[in-house]
Amino acid sequence: MHFASEQRLDDGVLEREFTLGEIPGTLWTPESDAPVPLILIGHNGGLHKREPRLVARARQSAAYGYAVAAIDHPGHGDRPRSAVDDQARADLRRAMAAGEPVDEIFESFVGPLVEKAVPEWQSTLDALLSLPEIGGPVGYSGMTAIGIRLAVVEPRIAAVGLFAGGYVPRAQREEARQVAVPLLFLLQWDDEGNPRQRALDLFDAFGTEEKTLHANMGGHAGTPWFEVDDGDRFFGRHLK
Repeated sequence: MHFASEQRLDDGVLEREFTLGEIPGTLWTPESDAPVPLILIGHNGGLHKREPRLVARARQSAAYGYAVAAIDHPGHGDRPRSAVDDQARADLRRAMAAGEPVDEIFESFVGPLVEKAVPEWQSTLDALLSLPEIGGPVGYSGMTAIGIRLAVVEPRIAAVGLFAGGYVPRAQREEARQVAVPLLFLLQWDDEGNPRQRALDLFDAFGTEEKTLHANMGGHAGTPWFEVDDGDRFFGRHLK
């Protein structure tokens, strides 16, 4: 892991840009005399690791006392995008706007992303946990499909907070039954991109005995800010 830059923000959080092989990322750490727990923070669509909403969430959680890391997934942010991926995104937007079935388009795009991104998160986790200022345990907050796979295959993940998505690849819908760690599931009731009933069915499918659903009115990008605070308290119960 190579740190390319760092700055101390006005809230005392240290923000560092890093690369791990081809993976670009950002790490936020609080001022602390002891190693702190870690939250991996993911994003959806083609969002950049420096997307303002993601950065705001990361800084809030770092100020709460966590180390927080974000990476750009393959084909996202600063990483090269293929013509195939761009076409899949365009096809997905067109089909959703027209009210056409999107499952197969989504499957062809997000399924391979999960297969590529999860091993990268695991390599990033190896590197982050070798830093003296980070001690674990580890949580994941973000994209539903990647969070499900990480919770199933990565034993170091102790809790997950997921932004409810009705469109989840078939493999992750099945894997949801194997998730055994505590879960916080955020649902936007009027999400224009994710059918409500499918998200509710997915929540029902999760195998963990400790799962909580927070539903708020509003569209896809309208998650209330207080859910960030609630998320930090959720992770506080399981990571501290």
